[in-house]
Amino acid sequence: MTVQEFDALLCDLDGVLRLWDAEEMRAIDRATGLPDGSLAAAAFHPPLLDAAVTGRITDEQWRERVAAGLAGAHGSRDAARDAVRQWSVLTGRVDAEVVALLRWVRRTVPVVLVSNATTRLEADLAALGLDRAFDAVVNTSRIGFAKPDPRVLHAAAGRVGADPARCLFVDDTAGHVEAARAAGLRAHHYRTADGLRAALGHPPG
Repeated sequence: MTVQEFDALLCDLDGVLRLWDAEEMRAIDRATGLPDGSLAAAAFHPPLLDAAVTGRITDEQWRERVAAGLAGAHGSRDAARDAVRQWSVLTGRVDAEVVALLRWVRRTVPVVLVSNATTRLEADLAALGLDRAFDAVVNTSRIGFAKPDPRVLHAAAGRVGADPARCLFVDDTAGHVEAARAAGLRAHHYRTADGLRAALGHPPG
């Protein structure tokens, strides 16, 4: 495939453009006296996370509920609040190689960020210097449904006036990629920047 073979690129954020170090959350557990893995388990508990990324609760409410869950499970309200405070400072790191690839793609076709995200996404993009890196942004907490729901990708394609069947979707979650293909989009399961470069037909080097 080459960039000339599609009319828009729809790209995930976390795990593709923004990378997280799981050790940082475990370090917060240790620093606040919580059992290893407690913060991640509370934050990414599926029903709570789904409420946050579909906009049923705000980012602030999500973090408040994470603190409450930690306190209820482990009995220390102060430790729970401290853990969430430290976690909330983290913004991850940007993969400059992927950013450069997307910049190259934008010379030919528009790039839409498509993220299962909370209401903090826009602030995070500004903090990471990514607020001008896309032609459009689809934040699932703003539209009320999240990947793998195909409506997310149809909304993303619509933001730049593209036919979904003429879009390439890039995501690191296999289930999201499979759902995109089932919905008629072309899709690339992201694993490495080199793999994405090859999928885009970017010249070597």
